Amino acid sequence: MLHIPISRWGEPYQSMETDRVVHFQTGEVLAEVSRANAALVERDMRHARRAREVLREIPIRELLAMLKKAADLYTRAELPLGNGSQTPEQFVRMQSATTGMPEHMCRFNMEKNHFVLTNMDKILDSLTRGLDLEILCRGYGVESRGVPISFQCQSPVLGLVLPSNSPGVHTLWLPIIPLQIGLVLKPGPQEPWTPYRMTQAFIEAGVPKQAMAIYPGLGDVGAAVVNACPRSLIFGSSQTVEQYKGNPRVQVHGPGFSKILFGDDTVDEWEKYLDLMVDSVLVNSGRGCINCSGIWVSRHGRRIAQALAERMGPIEPKPPDDPQAQLAAFTVSGQAEAIYADIARDLAQPGVEDMTARFGPRLVKQERCAYLRPMVVFCSSPDANIAKKEYMFPFVTVVECPQEKMLEKIGSTLVCTAITADAKFQRALADAPHIDRLNIGPIPTIKLNWLQPHEGNIVDFLFRARAFQFDKDWIRI
Repeated sequence: MLHIPISRWGEPYQSMETDRVVHFQTGEVLAEVSRANAALVERDMRHARRAREVLREIPIRELLAMLKKAADLYTRAELPLGNGSQTPEQFVRMQSATTGMPEHMCRFNMEKNHFVLTNMDKILDSLTRGLDLEILCRGYGVESRGVPISFQCQSPVLGLVLPSNSPGVHTLWLPIIPLQIGLVLKPGPQEPWTPYRMTQAFIEAGVPKQAMAIYPGLGDVGAAVVNACPRSLIFGSSQTVEQYKGNPRVQVHGPGFSKILFGDDTVDEWEKYLDLMVDSVLVNSGRGCINCSGIWVSRHGRRIAQALAERMGPIEPKPPDDPQAQLAAFTVSGQAEAIYADIARDLAQPGVEDMTARFGPRLVKQERCAYLRPMVVFCSSPDANIAKKEYMFPFVTVVECPQEKMLEKIGSTLVCTAITADAKFQRALADAPHIDRLNIGPIPTIKLNWLQPHEGNIVDFLFRARAFQFDKDWIRI
C-alpha cells in the first residue's frame, strides 16, 4: 500500500491516523495519507523562519534556475512519493481517479504548470514591475532615479489551503519559492498529488527541503495553517470570502462570477462569438473561477441561450481516460445532488428557463459518483436569483439587461470580457471597481496572460513598500 506521510519541513512523519484516497469509480484505495492535526501545525510553525533563512542563502537567480529544472522533473521524471515513487503517467491517472477530472485535462494542467515554472523570471519581472529582484532579497536598494527604495517581507512562509476541484489552481503558489519565502501546504482531500509531486521536483532540483511543509488533514488543519501563518492564501465559497473580507493576513480565492458582456453595438452579431462563449463556459469542465458563468446582453437573450444549449446540452459523461471527455465527475457524495437541488429551486422563479432540459436529465448518478451535464439558463431579468450564481460545472446564465444597467447589476466579477467598441461603455468598464480582470474585445474569459496578476498581486501581498533612508558609509546589510 502506498503511504504518503506528512512532510514536516522536508522530514517525513507517519501519523497514527490516516485517510484513504480512493478511485471515484471503483472504490479502489490508491493511497493512505497521514493525517495531521492543528497542534502539529502550530508546533512546527516555530521553525517557519528557518524556511526563509535557508532560501535567502541562495541567490534568487539560482532559485529561478532550479525552478526551470523542476519543471522538467515534474512533467517527465519518476519522482519519490511516500514509500514508493510515481511516474508522470501514474500522476495523471491518480489525479484523475480522485478528482474526477478527465485525464487529458490533468495533462493539460501539468503543461500549464510547466510553462509557469519555465517562465518564472518573466512572470516575476512583470509582477514586480521590473524591480531588481535583489532588492527583495536585501530588503532595500536604489531606484534608477536615485531614490532609496525598500520592501519588507511580511511573512517567512505562505500558508496555502488548497482545493480539490481543479489542479490548475497550483500555478498561484509556484512563484513563492524564488521570492525566498517558504511554503506551508494543506492539500485538498482528493488532490494530494500536485503538492507532493511539485515539492519533490523542487527538492530534486536543489531547493532546500527545509523550506517546505505539507500537512494533509481535515478542516482543523486548514484553520491552523491560516492562524499560524502571517500570510495565507485560501480557496473557498462565497461564505469563505465574506469570512476573511478585510483581513490583510489572508488572500481568498472564491467563486469568480466571470462574465461576458455584449454592448448594444455588437449584440446583433452574437453568432460570430458563439465559439468564444462555448469555450469560456466549457473548457476544464467549467471548474475554474475564470470560466464564464454569466452572459449579459440587452437583447437576443433567448436566441443566444438556445444556441448555447444546442452546442452544450447534448454533452454526456465519458470515462476519464477518453480523450473526448469534457465533463468532470463529482466525487464527494451528495455534492452534485445538492447543487442540482439548489438550481431547481431557482428554476421555479418566473422569467427563468432551463434551455438544456430538452436534451435529457442534467443530473447523472452513478454508483460511486455523479455528473452534472452542462446547463444553460435564460433569465429575462437581472433580478433573478440564479443570475447571481456560479457552480462547479459547465453552467451559464444568459441574462437580458439594458446596457446602461449592466455595471450596476453584474456584481463582483473576476474576469469580464466586454465585446464592445463603444468608447463610453469601455471607460465605464475600466472604472468599475468590482471588475478584476478586464478584457476588451472577443477574448475568452479562460485566456490568461501569465505576465499579469491573476487575482491580486502575490508580490504586493507578501512585501510591503516602506520609506527607507541610509548612509552608504553606515549600511552593512
